[in-house]
Amino acid sequence: MTLHVNGREHQLRLDNRSTLLDTLREQLELTGAKKGCDHGQCGACTVLLDGRRVVSCLVLACSVDGAAVTTVEGLSAGRGLHPVQEAFIAHDALQCGFCTPGQICSAVGLTPEETESPAAIREAMSGNICRCGAYTHIAAAVYEVAAAV
Repeated sequence: MTLHVNGREHQLRLDNRSTLLDTLREQLELTGAKKGCDHGQCGACTVLLDGRRVVSCLVLACSVDGAAVTTVEGLSAGRGLHPVQEAFIAHDALQCGFCTPGQICSAVGLTPEETESPAAIREAMSGNICRCGAYTHIAAAVYEVAAAV
């Protein structure tokens, strides 16, 4: 199968039961997406699939043959940090950092309607769990970037 990850094409031979998360972490050694619950409930494995947010632990890799995947490692693409990454730093929107890659990918994939207010952002990102409780800082960081666009 062919997978386009962070702008690079990868020809892969995979077990048809391999998840996108396991493929990214084990085959491509992109460890930004974290394996949290492995049931799609925590959002730690969130990546962008053709620009849309997905929890990669629930996506079979074989089902996305030819798709474009963006992980947290691919957001900056050598141009410095993505504005959402910069805002997370500026707002201290992380503590332990485990959920941060999924939170950032989820924030990047939000639609304009989902970023109209801090409350809308919190609702749209409710599938991304932060066990440290940095939600206030996360919402502020995402809202700042959305307001600047």
